[in-house]
Amino acid sequence: MRALLVCSTALLAALLAVSPEVASAQMKLSPKATAPGGMETRYFTSIDGLMDGNADVILKETRSGKIVTAAVLDVCYPVAKNSDRKDRFVVNLQVAGQTLTGTTQSLGEKAPVTVKLARKPTGDTFEFRGQIGIGQVMTEVASPDNSDLSEKEFLDNQTTDDGITPQPKDFTEVSPEAIAVKVKLDAATDFLKSLRGQDIEVTLASLTVGCDALRAGEQTINMSVDPERAAALLAKFKATPGVTAAGWTSGMTEMDRSIRIAAADWRDGDKINRDKLATAVAGVLSRTLAAKPVSQNFSPATGKLKLVFKRPNQDFPALELTDTIEVAALASADKPGTTDKLMLWIGNPSTTTTDESTGAKLNLSDEAAADEESDQADDNGSVEALAKELKGQRWDADKSVWK
Repeated sequence: MRALLVCSTALLAALLAVSPEVASAQMKLSPKATAPGGMETRYFTSIDGLMDGNADVILKETRSGKIVTAAVLDVCYPVAKNSDRKDRFVVNLQVAGQTLTGTTQSLGEKAPVTVKLARKPTGDTFEFRGQIGIGQVMTEVASPDNSDLSEKEFLDNQTTDDGITPQPKDFTEVSPEAIAVKVKLDAATDFLKSLRGQDIEVTLASLTVGCDALRAGEQTINMSVDPERAAALLAKFKATPGVTAAGWTSGMTEMDRSIRIAAADWRDGDKINRDKLATAVAGVLSRTLAAKPVSQNFSPATGKLKLVFKRPNQDFPALELTDTIEVAALASADKPGTTDKLMLWIGNPSTTTTDESTGAKLNLSDEAAADEESDQADDNGSVEALAKELKGQRWDADKSVWK
């Protein structure tokens, strides 16, 4: 298929802040049953080439037999080349035989839009030719071999998963520190501003408003929080204007590096005695990694523990180089609500080597290791050693149970 030819190299300026119009001016894409009189709705979702192939296109046609009686074009596209920010327009097209025309403005930038397309059946597919103008940019459309979809096929392709689990039975499929909130686009700015100054880490990638969000009128914001505060925060978020869903989602924990232990020995009241647990974990890892504990600290935002160890580097002993090993960990209840078990996740060790000897230093780089695909660093059986020391259980992935 031929790429579209863009007559102007300038693309649209930055997308304006998302407004309520984005949510209210949604294209009515939900298919209906075949209308009386033999009417049916068909969809095109892959008209190629728009915005260098980066546009997300839905053309909805209402047909009586082979005759098009109505059409709606929904195009979502980057506001600038290589930008993750999107704008969108939805235009009701006038039908004159095989010619589709219409005018509107984009929902974000408010840029004028003109559409003139000629459709041509070619056997089992359709060809579209014409022009789409957005602001000062005119795009020549030349898109052959487009297949249409039935209502059922379109619905099947539109299913999306926001990854939110409002009430997980435990933390084996979602992560205890990872929460997500689905919020209406016209309320997203106020919601995000309300998080300023709080001990919460917002995932930067979730701030991008994609085409699915523009069409649904809702955006999913992912965050990391201290597991002990997650339930209270979610309850607060659910009562916030504009929020339509909130719950736990996937995050840092991996079950093959997690153990479950009895909570009684590691709690002061209803809180985890994190310092006591961190000291016990550091003691085990100092043996498995053959390294001396240097520091341990917890993130106030996420509750993540960072353990730091040091040991002599053995690659060239005469140089007396030093390995600094960092290990992340996370301790939480094994499920939301009341429980007598804790879940402890241990990350893979990360090692850097430096010259910490007295006098002049040897400058070292590790570019080769960064460029190569390599297995995770060997932790010398640290997870298994922790399970044994803390009398914990490992996760059986085959049977999906603690063992």
